[in-house]
Amino acid sequence: MGPGYQDQLWLDLRTGEMRSSNVKTAWDLAFESEPDGWHIFLNGSKLMTAWNIGPVDITAAHDTTGMAAGRRIDAPSGDRDSTAIGDWRGRNDVFIIDLGFDAIGMPQGLRKIRFVSMSNTAFTFDVARLNGSQLTTVTVPKDPARSFTCYRIGSGVVSVEPPRGEWDLVMTQYTHQFYEPFLPYLVAGALSAEGVRVAEFETQDFEAISLADTASHPFSMARDAIGYDWKDYNFETGAYEIDRSRAYIVEDAEHYFHKLRFVDFYGEQGQVGCPRFEVVPL
Repeated sequence: MGPGYQDQLWLDLRTGEMRSSNVKTAWDLAFESEPDGWHIFLNGSKLMTAWNIGPVDITAAHDTTGMAAGRRIDAPSGDRDSTAIGDWRGRNDVFIIDLGFDAIGMPQGLRKIRFVSMSNTAFTFDVARLNGSQLTTVTVPKDPARSFTCYRIGSGVVSVEPPRGEWDLVMTQYTHQFYEPFLPYLVAGALSAEGVRVAEFETQDFEAISLADTASHPFSMARDAIGYDWKDYNFETGAYEIDRSRAYIVEDAEHYFHKLRFVDFYGEQGQVGCPRFEVVPL
């Protein structure tokens, strides 16, 4: 994933192939590609947030007073009812979007966005600087081959996730919401594709796991069903340690079943951010 976890790696479990990779700063927004899709997601790998400042004049100057309390993140589960932007349709609201940080922690800036409309084939929205200048109207055509159409502000549509059904997991940083203390924070882990189901196990006998075990371990379709907590940070040694008792059964995008466990988070030269896992077809 790189020394600053800067890369997103899109994986297919059945073949063991990496379908594609990209730097996490390659995109900002992901638009739901279904004909009736209207949900919009932020790039959580950059710790992006959105603050709804209401139906104001987008060409007026605004500041960030109150943004710390009002900003929102997308739920790491991928729940469409828990996005930072929410149901924007018919409201004419303006959002201040914090574009987050790159891999070395440099801020990516702020933009104001007003989402205008969506159709079976496209989204339309307005973008401006915080002072109201450089107002631009953008149309993003939906990509029917992918679950989400990704867009980078100032650059346009970018091909990020592979076509629907061709990938199962993406190894990436993403924003997790901690509650004690209340803090959105970047973690590194595995997120699932649309339609992928995961059952989690606590076991010392990975070899014994079979498909029959799912009768007592229900599947989850949450995007972060695998997530980041298959590893723990040891503050005494300053290193990550793998929880070898944690395992998963994954029903992939092609409806094949696999059992999976992580075995390392370091590369052969000791570099962090090199997740390694074992996959066995069932």
